[in-house]
Order: sequence, then structure tokens, then C-alpha cells
Amino acid sequence: MERNRRLKRQNYYLLLLVLIIPVVSLFLGGNSEFGGADGMVVELIDEADRYTPWFDNVWAPPGGETESLLFSLQAAIGAGVLFYFIGYIKGKRAAANDK
Repeated sequence: MERNRRLKRQNYYLLLLVLIIPVVSLFLGGNSEFGGADGMVVELIDEADRYTPWFDNVWAPPGGETESLLFSLQAAIGAGVLFYFIGYIKGKRAAANDK
């Protein structure tokens, strides 16, 4: 029983730490821009004189909304697969403990 309380307390501390780290880093960061590597690479490629693309896109999404939809769909499928296996492993352990 004491072990469960200790684990719960530890989990709460870890959750609090996970929530505090981004907030503190945002306040300490000042007025910094959060530019991605994709944007920086596009700028470097545009500045390069000798750059020639290897191939063209097979299909380009019609708009930014479609691109966002595909990205979120990819994230949802990845999360589904990840949590399926976590649940599978947890169920397997629970079944082994019931024996």
C-alpha cells in the first residue's frame, strides 16, 4: 500500500516537472523566434545558385488545410499504434499476474 502511494506521489512530481519545464523555458527564452529547420533550409536553397532539384513532387496538396489534415492523421495513426502496443503489453502483464 505504501509503495502505491509513493509511486503516485512520484508520478505527480514527474507530471509537475513536465509541465514546469516548458513554462520556465518560455519565460527564460525572451523574445526568441521559434523557426523550424524546414524554413531555414528553404532559405538556404533559395540563396544557392547551383541547386537543381533531383525530382518533382508526385502530388501536391491543394492547400494548407489538407496538409494539416494529413499531418494530424499521421500523428493519430502513430499514437494509435503506440498506445495499442502499450495496452497490449499491460494486458499481457495483468493476465500473467492473474495466473
